[in-house]
Amino acid sequence: MTAVRLASLNAALPTLRLLTDPANLEHYGRDWTRRWTPAPLAIALPASVDEVQAVVRWAYAEGVAVVPSGGRTGLSGGAVAAKGELVISLERMNKVLGFDAVDRTLTVQAGVPLQLAQETAREHGLQYPVDFAARGSCSIGGNIATNAGGIRVVRYGNTREWIAGLKLVTGTGELLDVGRALVKNSSGYDLRHLAIASEGTLGIIVEATLKLTDPPPPSNVMLLALPSFDALMQVFAVFRARLQLQAFEFLTDVALKHVLAHGAQPPFAEMHPYYVVTEFASDEANESEALAAFEQCMEQGLVSDGVISASDTQAAQLWRLREGITESLASYVPYKNDVSVRISAMPAFLQTTQALLGKEYPQFEVVWFGHIGDGNLHINILKPPAMAQADFVADCERVTKLLAQVLEAHGGSISAEHGIGLVKKPYLECTRSSEEIALMRGIKAVLDPKGILNPGKVFD
Repeated sequence: MTAVRLASLNAALPTLRLLTDPANLEHYGRDWTRRWTPAPLAIALPASVDEVQAVVRWAYAEGVAVVPSGGRTGLSGGAVAAKGELVISLERMNKVLGFDAVDRTLTVQAGVPLQLAQETAREHGLQYPVDFAARGSCSIGGNIATNAGGIRVVRYGNTREWIAGLKLVTGTGELLDVGRALVKNSSGYDLRHLAIASEGTLGIIVEATLKLTDPPPPSNVMLLALPSFDALMQVFAVFRARLQLQAFEFLTDVALKHVLAHGAQPPFAEMHPYYVVTEFASDEANESEALAAFEQCMEQGLVSDGVISASDTQAAQLWRLREGITESLASYVPYKNDVSVRISAMPAFLQTTQALLGKEYPQFEVVWFGHIGDGNLHINILKPPAMAQADFVADCERVTKLLAQVLEAHGGSISAEHGIGLVKKPYLECTRSSEEIALMRGIKAVLDPKGILNPGKVFD
């Protein structure tokens, strides 16, 4: 069957670049989860929108499932191809198509890396403010497909807020141009926002028009050491009241130890249980307010120590302590939870979750960090060397069911910024009602009538 289908695809699209060797099948068939054995039919590398449409039309006619592929930096199995699907990689569609100085927009192909979009915006004296550690390897199409968040959501919001328009190839090969970069458009349903966070199940994003904004002011970075978990949200409240925060990130001593072992420099003479990395404008008034906030927290016993960046180099060193966590844990292939609750619900949620994980994971090393300023928490569980992978995942999934119940009780989400994919699918009903899920299935049936787009992701 594989040979027949590949012969059919080659006959239909003789100029399409197609990869079938085992190394490429493995490379393109998985994402950062590393939990499924890649088994794609082949890897298609279209170079244009027309080619994407042609591939999808062939897949529709032949009944072949397809998996859209960007930088594959996701952590929910959304880009996994493990059941003979055709992977459609957008990596060759990596061009910046245009800049509009009046509208302050940047139009790019879906395979453009986030970092390139950021750099291009800066060349024009503006910024694309969505940002996270995987900026050099993730793609704009993937960012949109998962509504990626990152480290500056507290100031700028998620990817959704910065998409003025996009082009989407549906499950029948039709091309939709939605949004069209209009500031005001009340002409019915906004299909752009359906595509955002759809994880490639409603269509393949091939082009996007990004909103740009004024460049950020010069900023300072402050690292705070906290004596207790309970102090975390209190410190956030003090700093948010005094400053317009660009970021407010949290990590534990366990996370810091892994980053230091990976080459970072220790920020203080001694270790502390918890840390916060926060960023704010560096003008004289803000620096004064930041120091006042620090002193207030010190007086209240909420902060044990702190350091403020004196240069861009030092700011980068402080940010590395937070941004280097995922890379420092990569060799462990950790089991990850990416959850969110309303900021107002965060104190109670943190207390309950810390107690839950302490009880259920006494034998595992648990690494906490996250975008605490927007209610997003990352929980990484590390497998003991002697434990079988299957047993480890089974135990983690047992606890994730309990965590999902806690999230449901607090009105939270099982996926804050990495999508549902395969990993979070069993817990979708803790985040979405049965009525919502039924409507989501109905929408997919319209845009993907044969169910060939990323099947099995989000829901069955």
